[in-house]
Amino acid sequence: MGFNDIPQVERGDFYIDVAFSRAKDRANQVRTRKGPRSRIARIKEVERIRLSVVKDTLVKKLMYVIRTFPNIDDLSLFYVEMVRTTMDYDKLKKSLGALQWCIERVQDLWLKTNFAVTKSDDLTKMHNYRKAFYGRVASLFKRIDKHLKYLDECRKIMRKFPSVKTGIPSVSISGFPNVGKTTLLFKLTGSKPEIAAYAFTTTGINVGLLKKDKAKLQMLDTPGSLNRFNKMNPIEKQAYLAVKHLAKAIVYVFDVTEPFPLKDQIKLYKQLKEMKKPVLVYISKTDILEEEQYKELAKKYKAITDIKELKQKLLKFL
Repeated sequence: MGFNDIPQVERGDFYIDVAFSRAKDRANQVRTRKGPRSRIARIKEVERIRLSVVKDTLVKKLMYVIRTFPNIDDLSLFYVEMVRTTMDYDKLKKSLGALQWCIERVQDLWLKTNFAVTKSDDLTKMHNYRKAFYGRVASLFKRIDKHLKYLDECRKIMRKFPSVKTGIPSVSISGFPNVGKTTLLFKLTGSKPEIAAYAFTTTGINVGLLKKDKAKLQMLDTPGSLNRFNKMNPIEKQAYLAVKHLAKAIVYVFDVTEPFPLKDQIKLYKQLKEMKKPVLVYISKTDILEEEQYKELAKKYKAITDIKELKQKLLKFL
């Protein structure tokens, strides 16, 4: 199950209402059954069924929430840091732990209440046992309501995580916004993400695969950074973490038409070089430029301007 598959986490009252409603419906079905049972036996059966249905429904609902959230400790470093930088990691674990605690308390209450109802032949006491059980489980769900709310907030954040494969070699396409990174991804892989005509055109990490025979190289079109590593927004953090944890190499894209000053593009290039990863320099939009406009830059940084040449160099990282 991926991050996009995590289902909505409802509030405590919702789960209680569902459980009580199901218990009532099941009890009504039992009451209509015919059989040579005494009134006490029939009512005892109804009360025990209501207890079991409530317990089973609540436990299953909470277990489903726990199971559908990823085990953070089993994630790759990229996703672990995504979690740690976009939400309160300790609070997330505490909230999941609160659901497990609630499951255990509901089961314990059910065992005690079911035992009391089974042993009793007093109709009033059986009814009161069940009502007390209802009140206590409702109180438990009020206590974990804040945790349910926080888990749904985390779910919404996780749904925005990029879907990347962490088990195959990856290369990051990096550079400023609007320099042609997404267009380059398309030329290299045939991937067709939407391209908008404004800064920060990439609102997440676009992914494409460069293939050779059965081998695959994952190309990551990372969101453009405005050269503010100490003041990153969530999208820029995705880009940084992708380069840090996933990329074996970087394709750095220069655009000499200067949607951003060339001196700032060079500064960002030098910062990426500090990550100690191989960097291939590519100059975009050369089809609309005169060679003299980019010749000096190409020579200084050993830049590539031909897609076929770039592909050949990238395939060496397989």
